[in-house]
Amino acid sequence: MTASLPMYARPETQAATDRLWTAIRAALGHGPATLDTPTDLMAHWRDPALVLSQTCGLPYRAALHGHVDLVTTPDHALPGCPPGYYNSVLVTRAGHAGSGPEDWARMRLAVNGGDSQSGWAAPAAHLGTTGHAFARVTVTGAHALSARAVLTGAADLASVDAQTWRLLLRHEPDLRALHEAARTEPTPGLPLITALGRGGAVRQAVRAGLAALSEDDRATLDLRGLVDIPAAAYTALPLPPPLP
Repeated sequence: MTASLPMYARPETQAATDRLWTAIRAALGHGPATLDTPTDLMAHWRDPALVLSQTCGLPYRAALHGHVDLVTTPDHALPGCPPGYYNSVLVTRAGHAGSGPEDWARMRLAVNGGDSQSGWAAPAAHLGTTGHAFARVTVTGAHALSARAVLTGAADLASVDAQTWRLLLRHEPDLRALHEAARTEPTPGLPLITALGRGGAVRQAVRAGLAALSEDDRATLDLRGLVDIPAAAYTALPLPPPLP
C-alpha cells in the first residue's frame, strides 16, 4: 500500500499533514504508517495499491480519469472562488505593475510544468480570452521556484496556484515584494484520489480524519472543509495547448 499528500507540502506544514494522515489511516483501519514522497507521481497515482493521494486537475482529466477513484476535494476558502475551487495568481515584479495581457504575451512566463492546471492551463486560457498567447515560457519544476524566478529577474511573470501563493506569502516573506497582476477564473481544486474500487471507504475515512484534526492543524493547512465535486466538472475543461 502507498499514500502521499504531495501537492502543498512544505516543512512548515509537514507535521500537521502527518497528523491528518494518521487520523485518516485510523478511520480507514489500514494503510502505510507514514506518507510516501514519490518521485514519479504519475506512476504513483496509477498504482493499484494507492490508498490516498492528491493530484492536479489537469493530469486528472488528461490521464487519470477512469483509472482512479475520485475521493473528494479540499476546500481552502480562497478569495473569489466557490468552495472546493481555486485559481491561479499571475505575479510580476513591481516594475511591471501596470502591465496587461498584450505585455504578458511578450514576457518570459515561469511555470511549474506543462502538466499543471494552475501553472499552465489556467494562464493560457486566461490570456487566450484576450486574443493573445504566451510565446516565451520557462519551466521551473515548482510554483515556489516560478515566483523566485520572477523575483530574481530570471522571468517576468509567473502563474502560481492560489493556495501555494498564500503559503508562500506566509512562509517566504521576501516574495511579498512581488506584485499580483491578475487572478484567473476559478476551476475545481486539487482532488484527492485513490485506486479504483476504494473511493467510498476512503471518502468516509478522509471526512472522519478531517473531523478529528485539531483547529490549529486545520489552520496550518488552511483546510476549511471537503467538497464532492463531480468528475464531469474536471473533465469538462479543455486541455491546454503545448508549451511554446
